[in-house]
Amino acid sequence: MKILIRLLLLLFLAAALVVIAWAQAVRKPNVIVILADDLGYGDLSCYNAQSKIRTPHLDALAKQGMRFTDAHAPSSVCTPTRYSLLTGRYPWRSRLKSGVLRPLDPPLIESGRLTLPAMLKAQGYRTAIIGKWHLGWDWATVDGQPAAITPNGLSNVDFTKPIANGPLTRGFDYFFGVDLPNFPPYVFIENDRTQGIPTEPIPSDNPDINRNGPMMKDWDPVKILPAITDRAVRYVEEQGKTAQPFFLYFALTSPHYPVVPTAEFKGKSQAGVYGDFVEQTDAAVGAVLAALKRSGAEKNTLVIFTSDNGPEVASEVKVGAYDRIRQSQHTSMNGWRGVKRDSWEGGHRVPFIARWPGRVPAGKVSQDLIGHLDLMATLATWLNYKLPESAAPDSFDQTASLLGKKRSAPVRDALVYHEANGHLALRKGNWVLVDSATCGDGNKEPEWFRRARGAHDCAGPGALYDLRTDPAQTKNLYAAQPDKVRELKALLDEMRQVERTAPRATR
Repeated sequence: MKILIRLLLLLFLAAALVVIAWAQAVRKPNVIVILADDLGYGDLSCYNAQSKIRTPHLDALAKQGMRFTDAHAPSSVCTPTRYSLLTGRYPWRSRLKSGVLRPLDPPLIESGRLTLPAMLKAQGYRTAIIGKWHLGWDWATVDGQPAAITPNGLSNVDFTKPIANGPLTRGFDYFFGVDLPNFPPYVFIENDRTQGIPTEPIPSDNPDINRNGPMMKDWDPVKILPAITDRAVRYVEEQGKTAQPFFLYFALTSPHYPVVPTAEFKGKSQAGVYGDFVEQTDAAVGAVLAALKRSGAEKNTLVIFTSDNGPEVASEVKVGAYDRIRQSQHTSMNGWRGVKRDSWEGGHRVPFIARWPGRVPAGKVSQDLIGHLDLMATLATWLNYKLPESAAPDSFDQTASLLGKKRSAPVRDALVYHEANGHLALRKGNWVLVDSATCGDGNKEPEWFRRARGAHDCAGPGALYDLRTDPAQTKNLYAAQPDKVRELKALLDEMRQVERTAPRATR
């Protein structure tokens, strides 16, 4: 009898372990997407062995997960990238054909369009964005006219009223942050309310505020990154202890202008104040990852870290990406040509690290072509969610790549690049066609840099590159390969004319 009881107990324990294992396998993963702002491919030491910036937390994340070397933001500037990340749709399909939204502009994500957070919310997730929004709002005004900055540096916005059609109407349960760190109004926003009434014009002698508009008294840009980091840490600690899955979109405001590291980080790097700010950015990521571990939710959380575009070159960041090469011998774009605003690789080829313990292989490096666009279709697959036909039309399911599965053909072999001036380029296999006389240059590349790299100038109707033999894009093959130009032009025109590029089979 005792033997029978022991056998029954053993069977019960075995069955219980099977049930627990099954429950863990089918439990929906938490998702944290961390999007840096203007961080270059070569700024992280795990991507650039010669980096003058220390990024220990991100280096550790790469060792614990998978590091992609051919990952791309959908645009070389920020608003379009944020649109695509949250919709799975190319940004040039929206009303914004070039540039970024201006201060107080209305929403860019169309009403009724399914977003990534809305999809996750429908699957039982709590959803939050903490940090930078920059996708537009409908601001109430005191005079009934469109929101605008007035000549005295204030505005006609009625800050006592809720802000309509922001994050809370695009799938998020919670928002805390700023529209962006260098656009008015200079005030923190929580959900759909400003945290106070910005009534001060900006001081004329503040080098860290470069656009006119209403500001809170004693507004200090240095405090933005610490404030959003603290709020993200608190959110992860709270949500990680609950049974309900959560999605956090931590939209960093760094190392975008204003470049304002706290006293703790000043002078820490070998790449000037910019490098110091990147090291603070790495520490912010580390704080969120530590909170995730403390919460007990680390093992069932997919963490993705990436950037919205390449590094800034404008003088407002004090020392831009090109000047930083000469002053600090630090190359933010690493071996790629181009920076923010360009359609050359350095404008949109960005760090992309994914970690999910036990699911995403640890310590792996992937050369697969992947884009921010692909997150929505991938998560839909993992959640067994059937996307509506009109949703995420350019998002590919990258499950095979992220889980390190072998396959006979790449998940994605074509991607459209979006330059700040609105011109498009097409990546197909190893080929890149830049369909513009700028040949990819959205900034005016310095002559000294072009000569140092031995790169061609930008004369001619367009550019064609073979990344297999010329990853630095020094040789323009446009005139030498007319058949390839015609082939890629035809494909790009077709992609412009159709509403979707992702295969229907992923739906």
